[in-house]
Amino acid sequence: MEKMKDKRKKKAELLAPAGSYAALEAAFRAGADAVYLGGQKFGARAYADNLDTDQMKEAIRYAHIHGRQLYLTVNTLLKNRELKKELYEYLAPYYEEGLDAVIVQDLGVLRFIRREFPGMHIHASTQMTITGVESARLLKDAGASRIVTARELSLKEIQAIYQETGIEIESFIHGALCYCYSGQCLMSSMIGGRSGNRGRCAQPCRLPYQVYRNGKRLNDEKTAYALSPKDMCTVRILSDIIDAGVFSLKIEGRMKKPEYTAGVVQVYRKYLDRVLAGEKNPQVSREDYQMLMDLYNRDGFHESYYKVRNGKDMMALRNEKKTVSGTDIRAERNEELFSQLRNHYLERKKQEKIKGILTLYAGCSAIMEVTCRQYHAVVEGAVVQQASSRPLDEERVRRQIQKTGDTEFVFEQLEIFMGDDIFMPMQQLNELRRNALESLEREMTDPFRRKLPVRFDDHNTFIRKEEIPHLYASVRTENQLQALLKVGDVTGIYADCGIFSKDRFEEQVTEALEACRMAGKELYLMLPHMVRDHELDGRKEFFRILCEKGLRGFLVRNLESFGILKQSGLADRAVLDANLYTMNGESQLFWDEQGVCRDTVPLELNQKEISYRNNSDSEMIIYGYIPMMISVQCLQKNMDHCDKKCAVLTLEDRYQKKFHAVCSCEFCYNTIYNALPMSLLQDADKVRKLRVSGYRLSFTVESEQKTREIAERFAAVYMHGCEVKPDWLIGETTRGHFNRKVE
Repeated sequence: MEKMKDKRKKKAELLAPAGSYAALEAAFRAGADAVYLGGQKFGARAYADNLDTDQMKEAIRYAHIHGRQLYLTVNTLLKNRELKKELYEYLAPYYEEGLDAVIVQDLGVLRFIRREFPGMHIHASTQMTITGVESARLLKDAGASRIVTARELSLKEIQAIYQETGIEIESFIHGALCYCYSGQCLMSSMIGGRSGNRGRCAQPCRLPYQVYRNGKRLNDEKTAYALSPKDMCTVRILSDIIDAGVFSLKIEGRMKKPEYTAGVVQVYRKYLDRVLAGEKNPQVSREDYQMLMDLYNRDGFHESYYKVRNGKDMMALRNEKKTVSGTDIRAERNEELFSQLRNHYLERKKQEKIKGILTLYAGCSAIMEVTCRQYHAVVEGAVVQQASSRPLDEERVRRQIQKTGDTEFVFEQLEIFMGDDIFMPMQQLNELRRNALESLEREMTDPFRRKLPVRFDDHNTFIRKEEIPHLYASVRTENQLQALLKVGDVTGIYADCGIFSKDRFEEQVTEALEACRMAGKELYLMLPHMVRDHELDGRKEFFRILCEKGLRGFLVRNLESFGILKQSGLADRAVLDANLYTMNGESQLFWDEQGVCRDTVPLELNQKEISYRNNSDSEMIIYGYIPMMISVQCLQKNMDHCDKKCAVLTLEDRYQKKFHAVCSCEFCYNTIYNALPMSLLQDADKVRKLRVSGYRLSFTVESEQKTREIAERFAAVYMHGCEVKPDWLIGETTRGHFNRKVE
């Protein structure tokens, strides 16, 4: 392991954000090794000043001339129409120009790019929620050349991923943090129709909320920002991060100004170079740390989750960016600092140093050689003339050739070999210089260019199965499980893992299996929303045994859980939940190739979009409180204290909407559910036309009586065609995105 650390110490990548072309130039001038940025489509920052096609191609050339790399964000979920009709044409010119890598969230996009653009490096986005060894292994096997870890991982967890898989790792080191695990947030989507999975997050986590437990308020106006984390800053622990196996050190901030990018890169470049030279976590000066604070901070900094699981100190509960009157005081920024950064990194051109040899002898063609790093170009110009009156002198020739102006180059050294009494028009010298620099630029960029392979039609045709859908239900409590045993039309029950104690797991699941068998039902285990490290230890060892006893399968809600099942030979027992997104046909094919049992229709597709989808092996959620955030932060701990008792808290927003927040203590995460349950009770005829293989009721906070009542009503309508009676309606509900398109 020490040899591995030493090797890593010699090389690491400083990766900077660019929300504009100006930010890209500033990042490279300040010392970034690579930049990630978005184009006009499919990026997770739709509101940034993203580059158009010509700018993007120029950015690729610019990066390669300066010996840097450029990564394009395609890190949103794509609908079928977008993937089939738009993605290829969008990526083709960048692929040909030599784009270094794409960052993707959608497994269908990964599959599509791997097939259509061979040789393109694919980086698995943090939006994929990669939390452990098995999810990293799964993505490596699928063709990802790099993974971007979930921001919530510890150094120990990252080190385990690197040691077990050897895959290249990218992790965030500075900037804003989401409250929710990236890729698992539907809050902006469900509340306002602006999906974070589509690059349009409205940041509801930055708003004030009142937090209640059993009717008692746990916070006040001074701690109202219960879902707003502080920014992260890890400049003091760079050695530890690199030692853990991280290769690419990623700065967040594509929505920030170019001066911010330049300033943050400048500081991290300074200390990263010292780390790579052998220093162990070099002392960061007060001035440099203050510079990072002045550039942007949200109520101070913390060092992210690398050394702590969660905690109140990581939260910007007070939101001290606001004055008493509510005015945003960020306008009172350090203008002198921003002016200095602007002058140094935005208004000065970055030019590569080159060496040149110019040969001028009468009667011979002018020859010019230029060299930059390992690249070399030689061009031949016009024939040099014998001077009739005023011969050229070396100084005049030197001044003319060194006028590189607005090009990407500047002469560091220029040797001139010339005869006496020669003459050459300045126009011809200028043309010689221009041709030499253009030839050098081609030498530096041509190795990256590619030719598009021949495309073969891939219609992704599918056959719709004409089967009567089954009715399934998921439960979080023992009482809900007991209620559903009495509802005859429920075919299968997904029982939350947490219902069964870890100490008596096999015994208690076996008892539940017998109860389900007696009631004529299938039993599935619903695995945790989030699996980290060894959190399924003590349970996963019994999975195969329980399947032999009659356990039908597992409802899987993250890549790590599926990876664990796959390693155990149980991939065909996996039912994908809605947050393992199958938004398009390519993603469904990806999972078909993995051998899963079936998937769940994504919650962000509307009725029309679902109708274009192959639903023959898909369940559809028709009732339930939709999980909108999964967070490693704990509301109970941050607002009061951790008593290691699972609790149900209430969040109340500015409009007095109340959201359930469930603390899952055993697996140490919180789930925030929508204020209203989604109900498609009155839409049964429309849902039937979608030809899904199963309907699912999702129970979370309902009582035993309410669970049975709701299940029986949905069974009557969906399984027996009964009309909805007025007294069957369950109060105020939402249809989610069933009738509402999300952009």
